[in-house]
Amino acid sequence: MIFLAIILILGILFLLYGVSIYNRLVKLKTIVQEAWSSIDVMLKKRYDLIPNLVETVKGYATHERETFDSVTKARADAMSANSVQEKETAEKSLGQAMMRLNAVAEQYPDLKANANFMQLQGELSNLEGDIEKSRRYYNGTVRENNILVDTFPSNIIANMFKFSKSAFFELENTAERAVPNVKF
Repeated sequence: MIFLAIILILGILFLLYGVSIYNRLVKLKTIVQEAWSSIDVMLKKRYDLIPNLVETVKGYATHERETFDSVTKARADAMSANSVQEKETAEKSLGQAMMRLNAVAEQYPDLKANANFMQLQGELSNLEGDIEKSRRYYNGTVRENNILVDTFPSNIIANMFKFSKSAFFELENTAERAVPNVKF
């Protein structure tokens, strides 16, 4: 009788532990989704700011059509990217296009002195900082989720209920890890 009571108590403890792990997996999955949503919000703000910046530069450098087209295309690609990997690739292209736009703006001192341009540049700089913070937060939540999905014994519960690891939001090489410098 005592043996059955011990087995029953151990069974209940294991069940409660399993429920606890399941709930933690659900919580971390939700936090990862919320963190990704935060990145999306910041990127959307930046995508909305870019056309204004391009239009301002166009007023001073009308013959730089190829540069403007590349920024517009890169922005559209970034906006339509869905997965973390697609966003990484699109953000890389957008960063390169913005650097080319920066190079064009450097050639026009009157543009750099334009109040509207300075305001847009300041907003873009602030957004880049917010995006960097959002990326760090997202990657931190992904790390916590992935550790729980991979470690024993929580990996048993994760596999039973089809919880999977999340992708980090990283850039491909160390030179690109810095926030793009978009000074005008």
